[in-house]
Amino acid sequence: MRLGFAGLAAALVMTHAPARAAEDPLLPTGNTELVKITDDRYDRMTVPVQIGSHGPFRFLIDTGSERTVLSRQIATTMGLPVTGNGVVVGVAGSQAVELVDVDEISLGKRTYYTLTAPLLEQQHIGADGIVGLDSLQEQRVLIDFPKDAITIGDAKSLGGSKGFEIVVNARRRSGQLIMTNAVVDGVRTDIVIDTGSDSSIGNMALRNALTRRRKAEQTTLYSVTGQQLSADLIMASTIEVTGLKMHNTFLAFADSPAFHRLGLAKRPAMLMGMAQLRMFRRVAIDFSTKRILFDLPTGMASADHWGVNY
Repeated sequence: MRLGFAGLAAALVMTHAPARAAEDPLLPTGNTELVKITDDRYDRMTVPVQIGSHGPFRFLIDTGSERTVLSRQIATTMGLPVTGNGVVVGVAGSQAVELVDVDEISLGKRTYYTLTAPLLEQQHIGADGIVGLDSLQEQRVLIDFPKDAITIGDAKSLGGSKGFEIVVNARRRSGQLIMTNAVVDGVRTDIVIDTGSDSSIGNMALRNALTRRRKAEQTTLYSVTGQQLSADLIMASTIEVTGLKMHNTFLAFADSPAFHRLGLAKRPAMLMGMAQLRMFRRVAIDFSTKRILFDLPTGMASADHWGVNY
């Protein structure tokens, strides 16, 4: 069985960079902006992005990626010179990459300045680039599935907690928000929301905890770096997060270097992809307040009794 692309889900390790490095602060400007989304062939989400006077280009919104990424083809078209080298740590392995400077990148009315982006192949990304956490910090990303829209702005301007049945407090690590109070079939599990992946991926610590309970099938994960990784496919009976229950959910399990990079290799953890997120009407990922909010489908009054079957 082939699973879709697993996204970047990790980080860029710089080996040589110009003076204006990726650690320099980003300077967002503008107000809350509604961005119309389109679904790509791997069931992830893309938004129009302007790079200086060029574009718009089609970028993925990837809350599992620490870095904003450009495709090599876009960088070549724009004539961006290579300014350094680095290593991208992804779901399926580490990949040496070239780096380019991006002076200005705009998502709707919100503009970010001075970042260094790794280059990946467009055919592996499935889009022109990736909007990563370096362009999303201190913002709320609100995904409205029925409206096919993403809204980016501060939590207050986007209504706070109003209308959301489930509000989960999270902790921050390497830019990602981690839900630490989740339970997968009785096993306490850390969960990272990963909008760049259409699959949900568990680490080997979670796999081992579930070994005696589930029979596994073999599958393959395909990464935006172009790499592949063999994985075990197991159905989890129940995933619980703050009273919310999701039933009969397939998880792919692999010894991914992304979990090691995030410091999540030793204890049970998983990356929750779009297949699970699409069960909700809306999902808000609030980096400023370190909260993740879920809006249940219409007619589902109680999170405690909500189940989704595959």
